[in-house]
Amino acid sequence: MSSTIWSVDEHLDDILATVRPLEPIELQLPDAQGCVLVKDVVVEVALPPFDNSSMDGYAVRIADVEGASEEFPAVLTVIGDVAAGSAGLADGQVVGPGQAARIMTGAPLPVGAEAVVPVEWTDGGTGEGPAATMRAHSDAPEGATGEVRVHRSVEAGAHVRERGSDVKPGDLALRAGSIVGPPQIGLLAAIGCATVVVRPRPRVVVLSTGSELVQPGEELTGGQIYDSNSFALTAAARDAGAIAYRVGAVTDDAETLRATIEDQLIRADVIVTTGGVSVGAYDVVKEALSSVGDEDEPGSGIDFRKLAMQPGKPQGFGSIGPDHTPLLALPGNPVSSYVSFELFVRPAIRALMGLPDLHRPTVRAVLSVDKALTSPAGRRQFLRGTYDEEAGTVTPVGGSGSHLIAALAQADALIVLPEDTTSAEPGTETDVILLR
Repeated sequence: MSSTIWSVDEHLDDILATVRPLEPIELQLPDAQGCVLVKDVVVEVALPPFDNSSMDGYAVRIADVEGASEEFPAVLTVIGDVAAGSAGLADGQVVGPGQAARIMTGAPLPVGAEAVVPVEWTDGGTGEGPAATMRAHSDAPEGATGEVRVHRSVEAGAHVRERGSDVKPGDLALRAGSIVGPPQIGLLAAIGCATVVVRPRPRVVVLSTGSELVQPGEELTGGQIYDSNSFALTAAARDAGAIAYRVGAVTDDAETLRATIEDQLIRADVIVTTGGVSVGAYDVVKEALSSVGDEDEPGSGIDFRKLAMQPGKPQGFGSIGPDHTPLLALPGNPVSSYVSFELFVRPAIRALMGLPDLHRPTVRAVLSVDKALTSPAGRRQFLRGTYDEEAGTVTPVGGSGSHLIAALAQADALIVLPEDTTSAEPGTETDVILLR
């Protein structure tokens, strides 16, 4: 274990200097959700690929409906239907003078037509007043012929989605570094991309240690508590963009722990442990991993450190296994482990994804407190708080104890008190890390 007191920034810099973005792979669109694009995606097919109607109605020529009204409707001959998915009018027909074609939403604008009149602006071919809807072709195939009375004029291009009005061939659809979410998948599919080259979501294995830990739903006996850390950190890893696997709590036995970690290497890009890194006689993470990087695994090993921070003073970091898988060993107290995750593991996950923005947003806010907050000299303290964006203030919730998990559930920010601050008076402006 290192005797040097590390700063928060030094520890984070060491982690980020070691973690490298995962190698790109080509994935089908559904499998690429949450991944980061490695290269720009350029449009090859116009969207929409053809002029099409944005309404159910009638495709017309502008001159034929000029001046039309309910009192003096334009009477046009209906020459056929244009349905979505069709190539246009049957037999290569063209909308000529005095003619119209029934057209459905998404159907291609037939040759000769210049605009679409919504069916509500016509009699729908019934010879009566304004139509509320268009009768289904299967119910009234005769509606595709006959006459229609148009009650309003339209301008050229009215209710027509022009070819390429969304994107054109050669346009940049998505930039490298973009996260592939549902709208991005929709765009990629719309322009005909079946696969994309991305950095995969990192696989994070979360493992808690402690013989006192019991899984939620089981009965507690003397000296036992429920394992909350593995659940919270697994959820936090998913929130950061990873594929996360939770391993049930491992008892305080070094050989069992080491064997469990080695078994998990096959599915891990990062391993996160919580608990067992302090100075107690049963802190098995240190015992199991302090000598993990000997001659059999050159370049690997876990360094256990003391950081100038509160909570979260004991930390461990290094690599394990033949692939030098990064391992971050976090403290076992719930608040300590969560704060440590936010400061160190989340940036590591995002670095593996190849994202340029690794950190949560940080803002300046005014402390809203009744009395001064105290902070240990030489340590950077992280207090839970609630941030009021409109007022520009932050209010502490709960105390500074690293076991007070209830307050953590109410917090949406971390209040940062620097190493040289021992007292922060009401109204002091300080950094605030937003957790939302």
